[in-house]
Amino acid sequence: MENNQTNQKLLAEIDRLKKELKKKKKYGLVWEDKPEDVVEMCKEKLPVLKEVKGKEIITDKNKPMNLLIEGDNYHALSVLNYTHKGKIDVIYIDPPYNTGNKDFKYNDAWVDKEDSYRHSKWLSFMEKRLKLAKNLLKDTGVIFISIDDNEQSNLKLACDQIFGEDNFVASLPRVTKKSGKQHSEDIGRNHDYVLIYTKNRYSSKFRGLISEDSKYKHSDEYEKDRGRHQLNQTLDYDSLFYNTTMDFPIEVDGETFLPGGDESKHNDRHNGKYNKMDWVWRWSIKKFEFGLANGFVVIKRGKNRPRIYTKTYSRVTIGKSINGYYVEYVERENNLSSLAFVDNQYSNDNAKKEAGAILGKNVFEYPKPSVLINTLLSVIDNKDGTVLDYFAGSGTTAHAVFELNKEDKGNRKFILCTNNENKICEEVTYPRVKKVIEGYKKNGNGEKVAGLGGNLKYFKTDFVDYKESTDRNKIKLTKEAVEMLCVKEGTFELVTENEEFKIFKNQDRYAGIIFDQLAIKDFKKTIKDIKGKISVYIFSLGDDSFEDEFEDIKQKVKLSPIPEAILKVYRRIFK
Repeated sequence: MENNQTNQKLLAEIDRLKKELKKKKKYGLVWEDKPEDVVEMCKEKLPVLKEVKGKEIITDKNKPMNLLIEGDNYHALSVLNYTHKGKIDVIYIDPPYNTGNKDFKYNDAWVDKEDSYRHSKWLSFMEKRLKLAKNLLKDTGVIFISIDDNEQSNLKLACDQIFGEDNFVASLPRVTKKSGKQHSEDIGRNHDYVLIYTKNRYSSKFRGLISEDSKYKHSDEYEKDRGRHQLNQTLDYDSLFYNTTMDFPIEVDGETFLPGGDESKHNDRHNGKYNKMDWVWRWSIKKFEFGLANGFVVIKRGKNRPRIYTKTYSRVTIGKSINGYYVEYVERENNLSSLAFVDNQYSNDNAKKEAGAILGKNVFEYPKPSVLINTLLSVIDNKDGTVLDYFAGSGTTAHAVFELNKEDKGNRKFILCTNNENKICEEVTYPRVKKVIEGYKKNGNGEKVAGLGGNLKYFKTDFVDYKESTDRNKIKLTKEAVEMLCVKEGTFELVTENEEFKIFKNQDRYAGIIFDQLAIKDFKKTIKDIKGKISVYIFSLGDDSFEDEFEDIKQKVKLSPIPEAILKVYRRIFK
């Protein structure tokens, strides 16, 4: 009897193990997860944000507010999981490449090439942050990640697991240095990559990067908007079938142009003396006049006579409707995988020159050029999106956002996160953003560069001791979370302040924070003349949103209990 029971237990255990094995991953990347100090500390201390007073930059209150967060990006991303979950349109990051040459720290120690856990430490580090970042993306969101051969293959598999293989878009090469970045005995490696993933491949919208093939090799004043162009054949040609309606004089700046260039032959043709194949224009007079006025025509002076040529741009063509001709935008190529950042403008050398011109020489070892990020952001079909860079480094992403907004009249805003190791945030990131906003003189030649305008708030991550979920700790967290709530709502202008509640606003909405539920009546009196909807955060030891107390103005307010809403997010992250 006892043997039967033992056998049954063994069979049951074998069956259990079989089921567990079926659940195990059959394919993918496996590594040994390594504990990280900044993660472990969150079991007893909860991150919040504190504004650095005196570093605010405001040039236009009608423009969006951009954010710079100083602190470990794990803590910054944790805060953003409460303030910006599902609100980010684009993420660009340039993480440490884990070369083993003092470019990656784990728990405040450099990870070198001989470290047997080198790749595991890097993957542990990246996975924790990528999972937090994924939560921030909208369903239409896209993430771009710069990486090189040291971890590209590992990162690809890790991202396949985190974002899903179906959401992989492309791995785009970027030339880092024309002459070769690294040299082996066989091949000089001179490129790295940009990996692209979407949150949901079927929801994301790309405008398409035009891969300018060799035929679009000419530049002109329209290039920024239309792309480069090719010169077509001359406008006049020896037609297979002569048509008198396409044989007419064209006047340009007092000069007359005739198909074929011979006035006597033109007159003969109009007098009936023409061949079946004879000279005509390719365009009607109305299309020519539109093309000339809108930059689709160029006149070149050859040896024998001046000739008229037409231009075909990579991004636009001449469209026609019942109302006449118009400039029509087209996507001749819409394949991200065909794009390669091979031009020297995308190189590290160009990036160093760019950063050096603003801040001085050798301020940052491996910056990316703003044109790279500018080009990537231009892919996204949203001129009003929010861009996140949580490895902000020298602040290139901010520079790119400002430049692109100026180019296409966009209204994008950014969030930068970086630590302050070697005072990088204070002495590199922030000064660069400030100079791009306000203007500067180029280092070296003193050339004045006009500011691009914009607004910035500078925050640091801070912490609230929270070993236990006591009433005292909940009160403490609520008082320390005020600036987090302002970031969440985008309301930074203080309107009303007392011990019981605070009210903030921006251009189009308000946010109120009530610390004492007994002050609800006074709070309602204060907001009675405010028009529009108000986000109201009310301190509660539990999860009570006080809907009954706001029943009479329920259409006006959006209620949230605090700190419970914050704690729910942190429980999920730090469990």
